[in-house]
Amino acid sequence: MNIGIIGSGAREHSICYKLKQSKIVKNLYCIPGNAGTSEICNNINININNFDEIYKVVIAKKIELIVVGPEEPLVNGITDFFEKKNINIFGPSKMASRLEGSKAFMKGICKEFAIPSAKYEEINNLDEANKALEKFKVPIVVKSDALAGGKGVTICNTKQDAFNDIKNILSGKFEKSKKVIIEEFLQGEEASYFVVTDGENYIPIGTAQDHKRIGENDTGLNTGGMGAYSPSFLISKEVDKKIKKTIIEPTINAMKAKGCPYKGILYAGLMINKSQPKLIEYNIRFGDPECQVLMMRLNNDLLEIIQSTLNKKLDKIEINWNNDFCMTIVAASKGYPEKFEKLKEIKNISEFGKSSSKQLFHASTIKGKDGKIYSNGGRVLSSTVLNKSLKEARKEALKILDSIDWENKYYRRDIGYRIIDK
Repeated sequence: MNIGIIGSGAREHSICYKLKQSKIVKNLYCIPGNAGTSEICNNINININNFDEIYKVVIAKKIELIVVGPEEPLVNGITDFFEKKNINIFGPSKMASRLEGSKAFMKGICKEFAIPSAKYEEINNLDEANKALEKFKVPIVVKSDALAGGKGVTICNTKQDAFNDIKNILSGKFEKSKKVIIEEFLQGEEASYFVVTDGENYIPIGTAQDHKRIGENDTGLNTGGMGAYSPSFLISKEVDKKIKKTIIEPTINAMKAKGCPYKGILYAGLMINKSQPKLIEYNIRFGDPECQVLMMRLNNDLLEIIQSTLNKKLDKIEINWNNDFCMTIVAASKGYPEKFEKLKEIKNISEFGKSSSKQLFHASTIKGKDGKIYSNGGRVLSSTVLNKSLKEARKEALKILDSIDWENKYYRRDIGYRIIDK
């Protein structure tokens, strides 16, 4: 089978890595891919939102299945486009993608179907903002309604800061967002919970803990994610049952009732406090860097899981995991998530051997005409290691990054510190 993977990050590299292991796969095409995917796939440089151009490639390369990595093309309707062309595609419809594409839609689902989540207000103008802010204690969480490239959430320590942030969003800070959601600040620890669903049935497909902040001890600015480990230590059997019963199942039933059944990967960002889970947000795809650790731990054939979802045979699948822990540490360009330099050569990256327990997944890398590999964005590499000890997994992942000859690298050394270092 010929498969097309949409995206260019470490998430997509890890998906390609996992699909490559399937005996059913003939050719993999990554659109547009990166320097790492070029080693195991055929990269095709097309804008991921240019569906007509992607379709031409699908026909020319006889691609039978498309797997979508990032959220933006899903929100823009890539699944609907290719379903009309009778091409198999893995990912939710445009209407179902509102679970991530619109915070207001997601919070409305929570309210209507009694899904535990933070108290919130929807704001369309500054008069509403002033009235709504009076109802909240600080800190206050301010969210852009629409997609904002991972920069749409701010935790504000004063009401003035919250008002200023609301004003900026309503004034066009994020082009697509015309409204704002403000929420109460939830206490507890965050965890990531993943399921795959065909719109009716679902099966859990892993847990993880992400580290969003740029600085050690979770300080500084929010990022797309600086590291993750799996499984999550927060999700006991008791908590797992609560997540399924009060969050996942009501959401799947809600989407079906709304006439837009959810099909694909559903990623619940949770806050867990005293064994009580609450929903922070939904993502409509695998997380990055969580996907990297899940793909390393997953023993199943990923393609079989995807096909079972499309064919509504999920009830025949049993997920099997590697019993080891997995950790990934993200190496970013120095200065990220603010200003940073691109096109810095990564000189010795080819020296690092790959195995079933160690992988260096590429994110923002490109291969120059000279054959050398260069950084090309904020988050650049994900050093990912399986080990019986989470502490040893971190030690090995750091050892790989320490050895890379790249003058512009930055990474945290404390991923997993709440478990390893306490």
